[in-house]
Amino acid sequence: MQTYLVTAVAALAAAAVALLLVEVVHRVTRRLGRRSLLMTELTDHSHRSFQVAATVLAVQLAVRFTTGYAIGSPWRKLVLHALVLALIAATAWLVASLLVVAEDTALARFRVDVPNNRHARRVRTQVVLLRRLTIAVIVVLALGVMLMTFPAVRGIGAGVLTSAGVVGVVAALAAQSLLGNVFAGLQLAFSDAVRLDDVVVVEGEWGRVEELTLSYVVVQIWDDRRLILPTSYFTSTPFQNWTRTEAAVLGTAEFDLDWAIPVQAMREELRRLCESTELWDGRVCVLQVTDATGGLVKVRALVSAADAGSLWDLRCLVREHLVAWVRDQRPTALPRLRAEVGDTAGPLPWQAPQPRRTARRRPDTEVPDDARVFGGSDDGEARSEVFVGREEHAEARR
Repeated sequence: MQTYLVTAVAALAAAAVALLLVEVVHRVTRRLGRRSLLMTELTDHSHRSFQVAATVLAVQLAVRFTTGYAIGSPWRKLVLHALVLALIAATAWLVASLLVVAEDTALARFRVDVPNNRHARRVRTQVVLLRRLTIAVIVVLALGVMLMTFPAVRGIGAGVLTSAGVVGVVAALAAQSLLGNVFAGLQLAFSDAVRLDDVVVVEGEWGRVEELTLSYVVVQIWDDRRLILPTSYFTSTPFQNWTRTEAAVLGTAEFDLDWAIPVQAMREELRRLCESTELWDGRVCVLQVTDATGGLVKVRALVSAADAGSLWDLRCLVREHLVAWVRDQRPTALPRLRAEVGDTAGPLPWQAPQPRRTARRRPDTEVPDDARVFGGSDDGEARSEVFVGREEHAEARR
C-alpha cells in the first residue's frame, strides 16, 4: 500500500512543480510581452496548452520512475499508455498553438483597416487558409501517432499496406467532392482571385467575402444575409470581383426619355450634382445618349465612387435627382407617345412648336469631357488605352 501511496504523492508533487514552473515562465513572458508582440501572443494562446503538456509530462515521468515495483503488471501498462496518449494530444495542442502564435504575429504586420489594403487582405486570406490546413494536418498526425501506440494496430500494418491501393481508390471516389473543395480553397488562396473582404457579385447577389475556408466561402450580402458557397464554385463559375485591383468602381443610371430632352442641360445638371456630393470621388462624371429607337432616347449617366457602397448610394442619388429635374424643369422630355391632330403650334406645353429656320452652323469639334467615356480626361485616356492599346490610341489621336 505504501508503494501506491508514494506513486500518488510523487505524481501530485510532479504536477505541482510543473504548474509552478509554467506559472513562473508565464509571468516572465507576460512582463516581456509589454514590449514584444510575439511574447504577448505566446501568453495569450500558448499558456494553457503549455500548462497541460508540462503537467502530463511530469506526471508520466513520476509514475514511470516510482512504479518499478510493478513492472509487467497490467495496471502499470494501462496507466503509462493513457499518459502517453495524453502527452501526444497535449503536445499536438501545444504545437498548434505555437503555429497560431506565429501566424498572428505575421498578420499583425498587415493592417486591413486602411484604404489600400489589397495586399494585406491577400496575405490574410493565405494565412487563414494555411492555419486551417496545418491544424488539420497536426490533428491527423497526432491521431496516427496515438494509434501506432497500440500493438494491435502495428501488427495489422502490413495488411493495411497491401490493401492500400484498393482503399485509396475507394476513398478517392468517396471524397472526390471534399478533396475538390480543399484544392479549390488552396487555389483561391494563392491565385489571388478572391480574398477576404472582397466585394463580389455571385448568384445575382452583391456582397462581401466574410469568411473563406478550405471547403466553403461565406458571402455577406448587402442586406446582412449570408450566402454560403463551396470553394469549387469560385474556380468553376464566373463571378464579379469589384475590388480585385482597387476599390474604386464605376456605375450607371439609365433613363428612357423623349427626344425633346436637352442633353447638354442634363449633362450640366449631372455635373452640378456630382460636385455637390461627397459620394463622388471626382474621377468620372459622364452623360451620353446610348440609344435612340422606338420613339425614346436612352440616356446613360456614368459616375464613379471610391467603393461599392458609396457607388450604390451615388447611383440612387443620381436617379432621384435627375428624375425630379426632368419632371420639374423639362416636362416635355418625359416619356410619351405622340398622337397629335391639328395645329401643332398650340399653347399647351406638350405641343411641339413650329421649327424656325436658322442659319446653319458648323458643329463644334470640341466635345465636353463629361460627354465622353474613353477620352477627354486623364482617367478616360487611360481607360481608352486599356481597350485599344497605347500605339493605336496615339495613332487615332493624330
